[in-house]
Amino acid sequence: MSVSVKAILDAKGRNVVTAAGNTTLAEAAKILNEKRIGAIVVVGMAGKISGIFTERDVVNAVAKHGQDSLNQPIASLMTAKVHRCKEDTTTDELMELMTHRRFRHVPVEDKGKLTGIISIGDVVKWRIREIELETEQIKAYIAG
Repeated sequence: MSVSVKAILDAKGRNVVTAAGNTTLAEAAKILNEKRIGAIVVVGMAGKISGIFTERDVVNAVAKHGQDSLNQPIASLMTAKVHRCKEDTTTDELMELMTHRRFRHVPVEDKGKLTGIISIGDVVKWRIREIELETEQIKAYIAG
């Protein structure tokens, strides 16, 4: 039994840390550190998703450009091709997407509007919860 993204968002909340594309790498790194998160959704006009900036993007930028990257806008460093999911996406579908594409964060979109973000940690947590529930149901069935 696979749970939907909506159920995860309903439980964990729908808050998403966003930034404009002109935010510098140094500012973005500070946000990632202070919020203890691994990704910032980069938004453009009217709050539309224009990219995602992750810890991996920080490493890539520093490796390629050194300390000069600290003053570069994240729009030039972010992952522009963002894979999104919908609230009716299941955890099984998300695990497949995240594993195949090697993503750890997937924004959730509904009718072009950002409604949340799901991390691999969220998916694993829910999968463990599902397994524990199944185990308890099996134990209750056996105990009669």
